[in-house]
Amino acid sequence: MKIPATCNALGNPTGFHLTPGQAHDLGGADALLPGIDADTVIPDKAFDADERVLEPLRKAGKVIVIPSKANRTTPREYDQDPYKARHLIESFFARPKQFRAIATR
Repeated sequence: MKIPATCNALGNPTGFHLTPGQAHDLGGADALLPGIDADTVIPDKAFDADERVLEPLRKAGKVIVIPSKANRTTPREYDQDPYKARHLIESFFARPKQFRAIATR
């Protein structure tokens, strides 16, 4: 089981969605990103998908800060300064992994 989640700028959770363990992370993005209130969205490289993530967020007027995946033919520019704040989000995901019951499931 995977637990895709959204966080605010301080690393506090704002939403989550349970998905099967074999499912790609974009399944959680489909459920969580339409309801996001933030003006700037900072997901990781797994969410570098034009049709499912980037275009809907652009239409909603969001600023997207996602580095391009290595296999993208034309790398997309992104602002690296806001992406440095991603460590707060990664810290949120590291906290539950300290509990064996969550980390091993």
